[in-house]
Amino acid sequence: MSGYSAPENAGGQLLSWLVGGAVLALALALIRVGDVESPARVGRGVAAPNFQLERLEAPGLVSLADFRGRVVLLNFWATWCKPCEDEMPSMERLYRQLHPAGFELVAVSVDEDASDVEAFRDRMGISFTIALDPRQEVSRLYQTTGFPESVLIDREGQILERYVGPRNWAVYRERIQSLVASEG
Repeated sequence: MSGYSAPENAGGQLLSWLVGGAVLALALALIRVGDVESPARVGRGVAAPNFQLERLEAPGLVSLADFRGRVVLLNFWATWCKPCEDEMPSMERLYRQLHPAGFELVAVSVDEDASDVEAFRDRMGISFTIALDPRQEVSRLYQTTGFPESVLIDREGQILERYVGPRNWAVYRERIQSLVASEG
């Protein structure tokens, strides 16, 4: 018999060290993540972030600042999104009814191909402003969680409401009309 004997629980001790090290590494990582500032929440009562995107209907850029002094419904959508398509006729009616009084509707398409958006616009008879966000930069800026998603913005550029999912916009017509009718 040799003079060397292995510790009875060497495997268990090694496992304990490994688990302890992993727990320590995880704790340090969580502390570091806690030090990173998360972006401010984009929601009710917050100034709507400005943006500039390519405009579909004419060459040039469209900016949220272009609509300062008007009530704006900002809608994030895609041509491949069936709920987005389902709500478009209701949005078009809302726009036609309230636009003359000071209402704007800006539909931010996240599609990669502008020709798909043009075909969709023509098929649906959309007359409101369509902005192109193929890299979804503005969508991320507004912290959208899916499509469709809409943000109602008052005359001063403050977010009044966020609507996640499709809507029958006729239900909201009276509220939006009262916002449009109020003095800015």
